[in-house]
Amino acid sequence: MSFNSFEYATVFMEELDSQLLDQSTTGWMEENAGQVQYNGGAEVKIPKMQMSGLGNYDRDGGFAKGAVTVTYETRKLTQDRGRTFQLDAMDVDEMNFAPTAGAVMREFQNTKVIPEIDAYRYSKIAELAQAAGKARAYTVDVETIFENLLQDMTAVRDTVGDGCEMVIAMSAKAGKLDLAKGGSHILESGTFQQGSVELKVKELDGCPIIRVPSARFQTKYTFLDGVEKAEGGFAAAADAKGINWIIMVKQAPVAISKTDVTRIFDPMTNQNANAWKIDYRKYHDLWIADNSMDGVFVNVSA
Repeated sequence: MSFNSFEYATVFMEELDSQLLDQSTTGWMEENAGQVQYNGGAEVKIPKMQMSGLGNYDRDGGFAKGAVTVTYETRKLTQDRGRTFQLDAMDVDEMNFAPTAGAVMREFQNTKVIPEIDAYRYSKIAELAQAAGKARAYTVDVETIFENLLQDMTAVRDTVGDGCEMVIAMSAKAGKLDLAKGGSHILESGTFQQGSVELKVKELDGCPIIRVPSARFQTKYTFLDGVEKAEGGFAAAADAKGINWIIMVKQAPVAISKTDVTRIFDPMTNQNANAWKIDYRKYHDLWIADNSMDGVFVNVSA
């Protein structure tokens, strides 16, 4: 069996991107990036559309002329994260490299990468919402949680209307809906499509509720450099507050994550050790357009 690092890397990249889309609690946000242009590297181009409003119709002159302008705004992916791993040649030979390396990278992404990307996205949404005055504080209580959740949903719908599909991301710790007064009668069972996975979820007034581990649901994080703090990863900032829930029009958050070229070196090529070497690099970020902020509301712990 001949080793082809390019083929292995290509397969790994495709599988890792698919895994992130399916298993991240924010994977559905990447569906909004369909018109975003990405040509590699750390930059993307996001389309912005401007058009004229209605004008009076003149029976002699006909329609008032309008204009549609589409421009592309260049944005930088601020999150540039990576790791390199070595698998000792005595433990992994060419015959079992692919399944072993695949298992290692899937575990790494599932336990380290996906939680970090979720945490960054939710904290970024909270930051943008607080800056736009689209947030408030509340201490979760089983007696009042429905009242407060519906209050925030109404605030969003009063601005965007009933025709917009909304998603509720809720802290698993704050999610006392099942215990709340009348919860069993108000909540409904539903499904939510994310990537290739159909999730079974609870719904409130037609809005799917995505449960989020509380460790990923804070207002602010420190993303460790992996050098000074060798373990790397992320941690909630000292002044972070827990997020109770985020209500979003489904099209509002635009999330992008790109696995840059995954490099694989066999033991004969690796200059540092007699080991297989895997380099993993991930670019990602999230944006909400100014005209979409009305479709977002964040409720944080008091």
